[in-house]
Amino acid sequence: MDIQVVQEIDLRGLECPMPLLKTKLALNALGPGDVLKVAATDPASEKDFYLFANQSSNRIINFQREKEAYFYWIEKG
Repeated sequence: MDIQVVQEIDLRGLECPMPLLKTKLALNALGPGDVLKVAATDPASEKDFYLFANQSSNRIINFQREKEAYFYWIEKG
């Protein structure tokens, strides 16, 4: 999958609620259709990010859970 990423943020080491708050701030600076790639280590981020996407116009277009981190590609709605 070839995804055009506009911005990447590394939130590894941060605990809830900081990954979601920093992701929201980064998305606010992007335009509709732009993609933000997020790296996080907080296990709660998976639930938090999907809830956020379901309650907003943003959507998670790709997700990878790896040994060292969770990776999200979020398209701004």
